[in-house]
Amino acid sequence: MKPKSGPDPKYRERVYKIVRRIPRGRVMTYGQIAYMLGQGYTPRTVGFVMHGADERHTPWHRVINSQGKCSTGRIVLPPDKQQRMLEREGVKFDQTGRCNLEQFLWQPRRASRKSATLKKRAALYGR
Repeated sequence: MKPKSGPDPKYRERVYKIVRRIPRGRVMTYGQIAYMLGQGYTPRTVGFVMHGADERHTPWHRVINSQGKCSTGRIVLPPDKQQRMLEREGVKFDQTGRCNLEQFLWQPRRASRKSATLKKRAALYGR
């Protein structure tokens, strides 16, 4: 009999481990992180985990949506906190509140056997 597979008990820590690697002045998207975690994980679940991030140990502000915008306006006070934190690190936003993902998106190094697949998938996140 096959063991029942449930939620990954280390999911939060897996998310935080990726986020802690994002360098200053760079961003990743919720979807990009969900893809790295594998099947069954979504941008929404990554966002949910980010709400519980410890600001002192995890740079939660470096995770944005796939449009290059901050998604914390209704959650974090003040509503522009995430954008201001990123701007202090050198991330530039246009008048619509969007950053250029081609310039600021961070692509972590990948294992060579997965690189071809991930390169194709990465094209989804570049705008």
